Amino acid sequence: MFKNHPKGLIPAALSNMGERFGYYIMNAVLLLFLCSKFGLDEGTSGVIYSIFYAGIYVLSLVGGAIADSTQKYKATIQWGLIIMALGYVLLSIPITANQGNITWLLTFTCIALFLIAFGNGLFKGNLQAIVGQMYDNMEADAVAQGKSAEEIKEIKERRDSGFQIFYVFINIGGLIAPFVAPLLRQWWLGVKGMVYDAGLPALCHQFINGTIPADQMTNLNALMEKANPAGFNAGDMAAACSDYLQIFNEGVHYSFIASVVAMFISLAIFMAFKKIFPTPAKKEAAAAEGYSEEEKRAMAKEIKQRMAALFAVLGVCVFFWLSFHQNGQSLSVFARDYVVTDSIAPEIWQAVNPFFVIVLTPIIMAIFAGLARKGKAISTPRKIVIGMGITGLAYLFLVVLSMSYDYPNGEAFRAMGIDQQAAMKSQWWVLIATYFFLTVAELFISPLGLSFVSKIAPKHLQGICQGLWLGATALGNLLIWIGPVMLNKMPKLWMCWAVFLVICLVAMGVMWGMVSWLERVTGEKE
Repeated sequence: MFKNHPKGLIPAALSNMGERFGYYIMNAVLLLFLCSKFGLDEGTSGVIYSIFYAGIYVLSLVGGAIADSTQKYKATIQWGLIIMALGYVLLSIPITANQGNITWLLTFTCIALFLIAFGNGLFKGNLQAIVGQMYDNMEADAVAQGKSAEEIKEIKERRDSGFQIFYVFINIGGLIAPFVAPLLRQWWLGVKGMVYDAGLPALCHQFINGTIPADQMTNLNALMEKANPAGFNAGDMAAACSDYLQIFNEGVHYSFIASVVAMFISLAIFMAFKKIFPTPAKKEAAAAEGYSEEEKRAMAKEIKQRMAALFAVLGVCVFFWLSFHQNGQSLSVFARDYVVTDSIAPEIWQAVNPFFVIVLTPIIMAIFAGLARKGKAISTPRKIVIGMGITGLAYLFLVVLSMSYDYPNGEAFRAMGIDQQAAMKSQWWVLIATYFFLTVAELFISPLGLSFVSKIAPKHLQGICQGLWLGATALGNLLIWIGPVMLNKMPKLWMCWAVFLVICLVAMGVMWGMVSWLERVTGEKE
């Protein structure tokens, strides 16, 4: 699996894995943290989360532009890790929120999130650009050594599998991280003799603010007695609520310390192997001195073609991310309301996707390698077409399932009686099957999209082109709110899934129509 790849690939992947591990620890609890610390409702917390989530990808354009203009990719990556670590340090400071400090403390928290997003923008796309540069150098060395056309073609085909390996390491961090923050939070509550209860912080904030409904006081008393059996004093509920919120949120703050540690581990790995990471931009600049005016015009024309091809693929992939990231939107609502998931902890569902990525990547790589050995290698653009089709299969499955159960929309379903809802619910395997299709599609599009960008990006624009790929991801993420709206408002549930099915099929058709052109631009077809 790792044979014949650049020696810098695994260190780069490990550095990225450390950063992703730290990020996913924070990401697993961020929405809950904003609600429990500041008493925000889920809608307001969701807006902050969405802006932060989109900002991570949008700021990759800034990071790419900085690295491309300064030609200091490694320094930009280092500063990205340091700035992210600073953001996590600020989040880990356990300052208790109260009516007197909530405004400046929420601002302080948003500044910390901005630092994480900005640091990620400096780090993420530029590390991906360096991985692409490794394969550029490998291919250039093969040409310089006079290797045969067949050998050079085989070396070029390693790029896709290299980015798949890189992607696996991202998901190793994503698989483990969702369990870390809940464990640290519950450990700290246990140290203080308390028990975790997800619904209690909201009730505590309502009591302190004087907005708790009268019929919820019984629930507050019962939950508080269960969550803080040793220190609960029913006669001083305000103190009990304040104490529980303080300890609960301290546990979340301490989980961010794990993210700080992960950033420094990632930085240490990057620094230890820094010398073996390539800087091909310098070679390109030196070579450019000998170009004639005619050669420069030809280069300019080629760059325009490459950028046109890049933007064409980015436009298609926006619709993939719109469909794929419904796992955090309409698919989450579907899992909550329409599927029996009582026996499986919520954290487990966050690990299903990275688990499938880790398990399925070697299988898909083996299939691609087998086809290549038989002279039937699939080009990167064609792999992306297949990925869009597999995404469509996930929604076709949901269309058929929802029609067979005759599911109404979300609002109508929740208005039914509890017994009627229970009788109509699907089993947990439905989610496993859906995530299986979506993960296979992801493996055909996300890592191979990174590979495609590295193939097509002009050498002096590698950072910003990787940033553009992440920017397309951000645009797709900004549109994902459409899913829950359709799920709740369309007359039948299957209609919501049918819209995503049509989106995937149209995107696949558009991509298929461009395949020959894209193969010529990337050099995968004469």
